[in-house]
Amino acid sequence: MTETTEKTRRPTDAPGPAAGAAALGAPVGGLVPYTDALPVPPVLRPQSGEVLRETEIALSPTWVRLHAQLPPTLMWGYDGTVPGPTIEVRRGERIRIAWTNRIPRGSEYPVTAVEVGPVKPDEPAPHNSPGRDGVEPNADVAALPAWTVTHLHGAQTGGGNDGWADNAVGFGDAQLSEYPNDHQATQWWYHDHAMNITRWNVYAGLVGTYLIRDDEEDALGLPSGDRELPLILADRNLDTDADGRLNGRLLHKTTVVGEADPETGKPVSLPFLGPYTTVNGRIWPYLDVDDAWYRFRLVNASNARIYDLVLVDDENNPVPGVIRQIGSDGGLLPRPVPVDFDEVLPALTIAPAERMDLLIDFSALAGRRVRLVNRGTLAPGVPDPAASVPFPQVMEFRVRETGRRDGFELPEVLSGSFRRYEHGQVEHGHRLVVLTAPGTVGGGGHPEIWEMAEVEDAAGVQAPSDGVVQVRGEDGAVRTYRRIARTFNDGLGFTVGEGAFEQWSFLNLGGPTHPMHIHLADFQVMGREAYEIDGFDPAVGGTRSPVEFDHGTTIATAPNEQGWKDVFRVPAGQLVKVLGRFDGAYGRFMYHCHLLEHEDMGMMRPFVVMPSEAMKFDHGAGHGGHHGHDG
Repeated sequence: MTETTEKTRRPTDAPGPAAGAAALGAPVGGLVPYTDALPVPPVLRPQSGEVLRETEIALSPTWVRLHAQLPPTLMWGYDGTVPGPTIEVRRGERIRIAWTNRIPRGSEYPVTAVEVGPVKPDEPAPHNSPGRDGVEPNADVAALPAWTVTHLHGAQTGGGNDGWADNAVGFGDAQLSEYPNDHQATQWWYHDHAMNITRWNVYAGLVGTYLIRDDEEDALGLPSGDRELPLILADRNLDTDADGRLNGRLLHKTTVVGEADPETGKPVSLPFLGPYTTVNGRIWPYLDVDDAWYRFRLVNASNARIYDLVLVDDENNPVPGVIRQIGSDGGLLPRPVPVDFDEVLPALTIAPAERMDLLIDFSALAGRRVRLVNRGTLAPGVPDPAASVPFPQVMEFRVRETGRRDGFELPEVLSGSFRRYEHGQVEHGHRLVVLTAPGTVGGGGHPEIWEMAEVEDAAGVQAPSDGVVQVRGEDGAVRTYRRIARTFNDGLGFTVGEGAFEQWSFLNLGGPTHPMHIHLADFQVMGREAYEIDGFDPAVGGTRSPVEFDHGTTIATAPNEQGWKDVFRVPAGQLVKVLGRFDGAYGRFMYHCHLLEHEDMGMMRPFVVMPSEAMKFDHGAGHGGHHGHDG
């Protein structure tokens, strides 16, 4: 195996003022904020002259200082770093990567996992604090082997290269994946996707950024080099020693909700939410910047935390007028979107796996310190006795006064190649996917993905009954749908012709906001609709009365959500419609909730893309509710 790579490390900014406790304030949660400089992952540019010569990226144990006041933390990294190297390619440069597992057999699993609770409504949620609260670690998690598979999130590549969750490898084996990179300039990211244990493997550190460059992006003259930086957000918790001091050990601590589920006998817990925010593997770092424009490639690599990010000054007031969002999951937006922290965009809301391409103009902030903070809740849509962020700190920017003028001019138009879909002008199929409320019968206490097929003649359908959902749409007509799949191992439901456009509609019937991710294709959010969902009865598993379109509520699609997307936030009581084209690859892929605990616990389903000509010879398996939800 030959490694043909060019690895370069961007220069680190010179240290700023002394980062003592007196300058930065009292410790928070046992640690002083803004003590450590932001680390910048090395850049890896695979040599693409000969596609048959693969680039090896080794997965290995590594020790990481998450904070200067902590001892080193055992983690797993790509090429020995957490996060892994930032991979950069040009559009159309086809490369092969051998993701090689170099984590020795018998290695200590780097994550301690515990479930704590349940707690009473007036008690603080235990996941807000470090330490195991006297609970013994989960022995089954501690015994996990290094079994890994890497998914390049956002990539348009064949199913055999996508990182299928079952196709994980052990020590000494390599997962060889080929990436055509025939895509507009964008930020993808890579992470572990191993079946059943993604939540712990990703938590251990297996994440990294992947950038595609193209001529359209180059022509904009955007900030680059030392003024273009990845920001990989992830929340973490830490274990403590016998004296209650943070010992640096990664702690996956979740809060049990209610009693054990009678169907499984296992407790039902919230997805992981941790009190400490890391950026590029450091807890609450700082970054020295010039009084100039910077470009930040932001990705939320958390298991489940949804961030509401706000840039604030020393008095904790929002700083308007300095941030522009120029890109989303799949590439550049048509035009820059101002982020003024007003009623249009009160915060930069980013769910797990979403990406944001941001420009920040520090020219008017010379000599000042501004901070990125999280003003979100722990779990939007989930009742929580402590529905506030325990520690809102994310990172600090320290702006140097250089006296030099930055020559960058913000373009009025970013992507001239981008075109919004017109719903009525694009021939497309329909799919309806229902996201059930926690506690729905047969779901083991957890929410599920239900694939639905419309019943053309509903006269003989009994309602209420398990798996039958009736929807009264905006036009007043009632449509009846029957569930055709609910678990990952149910029969294949969705088969798509390569090159076909499809609208997928996700209807959340209660519970948390689900960030839904569809592999392979780029989508556009076509609309968000409010629905009254009281008619759905979790105890029955169906609707007693139709869930109804709420004519009194209008939900606007946010301006920064009108570009290319592959992750879509679906809050309770909303139907989110997305339209995309499944082109450029064949094979078996997945779609799922990107709350990693939900994904591991069953909120994931397969679909297949094949030549439309081959679909004509289908032997009767059907294509899974192709008519779906109209509109």
